[in-house]
Formats: sequence, structure tokens, C-alpha cells
Amino acid sequence: MKHNADAVRFHFPFIKTSRYWLILSAVLLLVSIVSLVVQGFNLGVDFKGGVLTNYRFEQPVTVADIRSVYTAHGVNDVVIQEYAGSGGHEFKVTAPVMTDEERLAVQKDLEDKLGKLEILSQDQVSATVGSELRSRGIWAFVLATLMMILYMSIRFDVPYALAGVAGMIHNILILMGIFSVLRLPVDASFITAVLTAYGYSIHDSIIIFDRVRERLGLGLKEPLEETVNISINQTLSRTINTVVTVLLALLAMFFFAGESVHLLVLALIIGIVVGTYSTIFIANPIFIYLVKFMEKRGYRRRLARAS
Repeated sequence: MKHNADAVRFHFPFIKTSRYWLILSAVLLLVSIVSLVVQGFNLGVDFKGGVLTNYRFEQPVTVADIRSVYTAHGVNDVVIQEYAGSGGHEFKVTAPVMTDEERLAVQKDLEDKLGKLEILSQDQVSATVGSELRSRGIWAFVLATLMMILYMSIRFDVPYALAGVAGMIHNILILMGIFSVLRLPVDASFITAVLTAYGYSIHDSIIIFDRVRERLGLGLKEPLEETVNISINQTLSRTINTVVTVLLALLAMFFFAGESVHLLVLALIIGIVVGTYSTIFIANPIFIYLVKFMEKRGYRRRLARAS
């Protein structure tokens, strides 16, 4: 039976040029790891602790208006979120720990410059909560990795699973490295973005690996490198369409959804771009290497799916 998937619109030599992409990735990973070890993250108040205040203003104000008041008092590391549907009246502001005098001075300045306000609530955010959040994020990352390895080992085979997870880890390390190098603030939403980008990477890898498995099942007399390269090209239009669609939505959010979601959306944009790169240029060469490495040690293939 002839497969529609046999038609190839693109003929890019991804596998033939893989050594250059692997070298590039090695450099990016080295920079990322060195930055993470030497200077770590620029942790936000979610992790360091601070003061959480809910404001209600009598007249509409913007996130930038509130931020300018805090900045004028030397408080730069502040997270400001407008409540949906409040029309610029209600905000949640998380700021670093301040003395009572500093906090009262900021509140007075807010009222003087932005109009009458009401403090709905004010709570201390403990650094212990941030430590617990960080711990849970690490455990979520580890659990997701183990579950994906298990699923792909059963659904596909061990080389598919290891290569797919290697691509995901590559994606996440570079995403974290970019935030570390640029000293971008890391808050609770960053964990959400990391896990989302993590899942997105494996999604693309599964699509390509499934096509590889189909071609191997056809019994074609072609090298594994050619099988993988053709499979990448066969799925390339789908990959491009998916990435462009998602990026358009994220870019719209970045420019029009408000300052409070900028870092979350930026992390998602970086994660999806790097994740697509990881899937095509990293996971597939690693898959080929793993298959050949394991076959030399007597591993019996279970890579193909019957057509």
C-alpha cells in the first residue's frame, strides 16, 4: 500500500550537516551551564520572599504607572498583575521585603500620584514558600522525564525515548541559560513555561519518530541516516505551520496582553523556538548515534512499524 507520507516537499540535508549543529549546541550548552553555575538565576520575589499587596484604585491606572512609583523608591524587583475584568482598578503587587516606613511611603506616593486607593489585603510572602515551589518544580521535571522515557520506550523503543528526552533537556538547559545570562527575573510562572516547553519538544519529536518508524516498516533499502532525513523533511511543513501559528499567538500576547505576562510569554517563545531546533537538529542525530551504538553491542532492533 502506497503511503501519502512518501511525498517529500523539502530536501534539506539535516543529518548531513548535523555535526555543525551539534557543535553549536555544545557551545550554547557550555555557556548556559557555566552561567547557571557561576551566577545562577535572577530570582524574583516568588522565590526570595516579599510583600504581596492587593490594591483597588478609584480610577483606572496602568501597570506602568504603579511600577514607576515603586521604581522611584528604589524598588525595581516588583511583579505587578492586573486582575482580569477590573478595567485597570485592581492589581496584585509582589515586592521585595520592605520596612514599614518604606511600605507606607510607597502607598502614600501611589495615592498622591494615581488617586485614591484601597488596600484589599497585604501579606508577607515567605522565602520558604519559594524554596518549596522550587523543590516541587524540580520534582515535576524529574517525574515528567521518567514518565516520558517510560511511555516512549513502550510506545516506540529505547533509542527513540532517550533521543527524545535528550532533545528536551537540551531545550530546557538553553532556555534556563538564556534567562541566566540575560539576568531576566525568574518567578513562579517560569516553571510553567519550562514544563510547557518541555512537553512541546517531545510532541514534535514523536511526530518525526513516528514517520521514521513507518519508513522502516516499509522495508526500504536505505541507510538509517537517509530514513531519518526524509522523515524530517516529510514533517517539516507541519512543523513550520505549527510553530508559526503558536508564535503568532504568543507574539500577540507579548505585545498586547500587558506587562504582567511578558516574562511568561517570552519564556514560552524562547522554549518553542529552541524546542523546534532541538527536535530537528539534536534529537534525530542522537537517535541515529544511539541506534548504531546499541547495535554494536548486540541490541536487536524494534524500531519499525509494520506498514
